Amino acid sequence: IPINVTLLFSREHYLAAAEAFLRGIERRIEAGLRPSVASVASIFISRWDAAVMGRTPDALRDQLGIAIARRTYKAYRELLASPRWQRVFNAGARPQRLLWASTGTKDPQASDVLYVTNLAAPLTVNTMPEATLKALADHGEVGSILPADGGDCEKVFEAFARSGIDVDALASELQEEGAKAFVKSWNELMAVIAAKSHALKSAIAH
Repeated sequence: IPINVTLLFSREHYLAAAEAFLRGIERRIEAGLRPSVASVASIFISRWDAAVMGRTPDALRDQLGIAIARRTYKAYRELLASPRWQRVFNAGARPQRLLWASTGTKDPQASDVLYVTNLAAPLTVNTMPEATLKALADHGEVGSILPADGGDCEKVFEAFARSGIDVDALASELQEEGAKAFVKSWNELMAVIAAKSHALKSAIAH
C-alpha cells in the first residue's frame, strides 16, 4: 500500500518516518515479499516562515522554511547513500521520496515561486497549489538544485536561535496544530457525507 507520511516539519520528523519505512521494507524482504513499495515523506515548508513572521529581523524573512528543507534533504541524501539503504535498494526497494508540502508563498512581499525555485532536487516531489504552478509556468526559473550537503542551513538556524526561535519546539507546535486542523477537516467532511446520505435516504423513502 503506497503511503504518504504527512505533517512532517523537521529533519527529526522525517528521519523517524524514514526509519519506519525502511524497517518495513527490511521485514518484507525477510518474509520473501516484494520490497518495491511506493512512499513519500511530506515536509511542510511555508508554515515555518508564517509562524515566525514578525518575530525575527527582516534579514531572516522567509529563510526558515528553506533552511528546514535543506537540512532535511541532507539527511535524506545521507540515508540513501548508507549501506543499510543500499542493501534494500539492491533487493529491489524504491526510495521513499521527500515531498515538499505547503509550498504556496504566504508572504505577499516574497516571490510567488519562492518554495519551488529554491527546492528543486532529485528524488523529490513538490505539491504546488494551482496558483503557484501557474506562476512557475509564467515566470519561474529553476536555477541550481538543492545542495546535498545542506548548504548554509546550519548558519541560518544559528541566526534564528540568536533571535530567540527554538526550532525543535516550534516543529512540535506546528505538527500538533497541523494534526488538529487535519482532524477538523476530516470530521467536517464526514459530517457533510453523513448529512447528504441521510437526505438522500429520506428522499428515496418518500
